[in-house]
Amino acid sequence: MTAALRRYALSRSLLDIPNSRSSHTLPTPRGGGLAFVVAFLAGALCLGWAGAVDTELVTGVVGAGSLVALIGFMDDHGHIAARWRLLGHFMAAGWGLYWFGGMPPLLIFGLPLELAGLMTIIGLLYLVWLLNLYNFMDGIDAIASIEAICVCLGGCLLYLITGQAWASWLPLLLAVTVAGFLFWNFPPARIFMGDAGSGFLGLIIGLLALQAGWLNPLFFWGWLILSGVFVVDATFTLGRRLLRGDKVYEAHRSHAYQYASRQHGSHRAVSLAVALINLCWLLPVALVVVVMKIDGALGTLVAYVPLIVLAIKYRAGARE
Repeated sequence: MTAALRRYALSRSLLDIPNSRSSHTLPTPRGGGLAFVVAFLAGALCLGWAGAVDTELVTGVVGAGSLVALIGFMDDHGHIAARWRLLGHFMAAGWGLYWFGGMPPLLIFGLPLELAGLMTIIGLLYLVWLLNLYNFMDGIDAIASIEAICVCLGGCLLYLITGQAWASWLPLLLAVTVAGFLFWNFPPARIFMGDAGSGFLGLIIGLLALQAGWLNPLFFWGWLILSGVFVVDATFTLGRRLLRGDKVYEAHRSHAYQYASRQHGSHRAVSLAVALINLCWLLPVALVVVVMKIDGALGTLVAYVPLIVLAIKYRAGARE
């Protein structure tokens, strides 16, 4: 399917043309993420039909994921105003949040968050931010694909070691469908996933973390820890640009991973480094939090501190 989308993008001249804000040097087809979007949604419907996944979860991921992918697909073909994209993102987040039962009960440093209205607002902002940060972080070859695979397989491992392997169907499905796309996206990339794919990944991973939280609140923190590379880089960069008064909706290449790829002269090295951080640091911390029942917020803070140091080292959000 990705090969067919690549031919389609070339025939329609749907190319990412390098400019001063780009991290690549050659015109490259975009929109290939639609392949794993279609494969995942079709697989989710089959799992729902077979009774392996609850109908509510399938309804949530299919409805929310389809809307975000459609918005991204339209934006890949022609610019959509930011306000309309954002409205669509909140609608998709609201749909998914409803069918997934809202935000799970959480403890933050021992304090419960129980106000329903506040939790709904937090849930919407969480999903929309995760959706958009995947768009922001999809700036060099393979990085978003590798991140999604690592997070989903890490989540599956959390379920497996706690005797809840039955909950792994959706994250495992997302990991293997994205792995098929990674074959085409590995450096040097032959096609980019585009907004249809990156936004879809962010939203679905956010929803899967909500599913995890309803099984065990510590699972939610585990998923948040596993997502640390993207969460820290995107949030640190956005915060620094906001404080400086930059127009945050304008394209830029001031994320830590973008500075790192220029400094080291390699997309592959940086993307593989992300995989290494996930495997050797974030996954062990997530496992310790879940298995030893450590305070989730504290575990997340511990996991993020070295990532913040890396963000500072690689000048995340600094003026180019």
